[in-house]
Amino acid sequence: MSTDTTKPVVSPAARRSLKSSSGAVSTPLSVTLGRYSAIILWAGFTILFGILRPDTFLSSVTWRLTFSEGVVTAIVALAFLVPLAAGVYDLSVGATMGTGLVLMNWFGLNHPGLPPWQVAIGVLAFCALIGFCSAVVIVKFRVQSLIATLGVSQVLLAFQLFMANNRQLTGAFESSWLDLGNGQVLGIPVVALYLLVLAVLMWFVLEHTPVGRRLFAVGSNPEAARLAGLNVERLTYGSLMTSAVIGGFAGIVFSMKVGTYNSSVGPGLLFPALAAVFFGASQFARRPNVWGTLIAYFALAFGVKGLQLTFGPGTFWIQPLFQGAALLIAVALASRVVGQTRRSRQLQREAAADDAQAAGEATPPPR
Repeated sequence: MSTDTTKPVVSPAARRSLKSSSGAVSTPLSVTLGRYSAIILWAGFTILFGILRPDTFLSSVTWRLTFSEGVVTAIVALAFLVPLAAGVYDLSVGATMGTGLVLMNWFGLNHPGLPPWQVAIGVLAFCALIGFCSAVVIVKFRVQSLIATLGVSQVLLAFQLFMANNRQLTGAFESSWLDLGNGQVLGIPVVALYLLVLAVLMWFVLEHTPVGRRLFAVGSNPEAARLAGLNVERLTYGSLMTSAVIGGFAGIVFSMKVGTYNSSVGPGLLFPALAAVFFGASQFARRPNVWGTLIAYFALAFGVKGLQLTFGPGTFWIQPLFQGAALLIAVALASRVVGQTRRSRQLQREAAADDAQAAGEATPPPR
């Protein structure tokens, strides 16, 4: 039984008809709307729950609380974003965040004379070592990143349980440290400003420096990047170490906000972070990007908050249901947008080739 694998033939006239007046292939309306679907979704949630619960959902307290609660998860999402740009999946970012948190609490309880900022520097260095170990497993031992980082996350969870003696750690910090995570600047939660500074820095590096362009080149086609002279292994090491440092920073920020360690904190943040990154990958640049990730995360966070305010605090099932559905839809949307983008680029290349061929035929041969 034979299978027809012949590719559909698109005539030169049809390909040229897809070109816009500027010479680029026209973008389908669905792709254009998909690029801004997170903003549309956020606006829809604001209108819907603003009508249903105007007294609570539209209050400044609710918005400040939602932003403040979501900062740590958003930082974890940005940590996952860095290696994803290089085509590597780091499923240990949640566990790395928990490791940073348990170390901050352990040193605060057992060595109260150490300033927390010194402990924080040590935590970031330790987390960088975690990222280095993950990269060794992936690069040197050729283990797929999903499996390697999933295994690392379990090792980190065991480390956390050992350090905490399988109990909750609390009372490790003075009020001056907690003030750094619970204060406000002009009515804006100070932790939101930490997130904003990190986001601007990451956006600049990824979008406007050679390092960012190299990371995306490796993520797009590792073999082509290697043939072009890029050190793929070094970029993989750097992306995973940066991811781990950002994950450790999330743990430090959580210690400022809450000051308590619990073994369920880190793994619980991984799933909403993944949903935000994959949803954000379909936004704006149609690849993993900082602003798409943040807007996607807070759009989903405000949706969850609106549902909780509408149906009451007893509906504990809302958050996992909403996040699970959001992840499925986000991955499907991102895959569809990427497929349409590749198809548009292919049509653009074919149309350009047709134009070049037509121009060659129209040019009279030299005498």
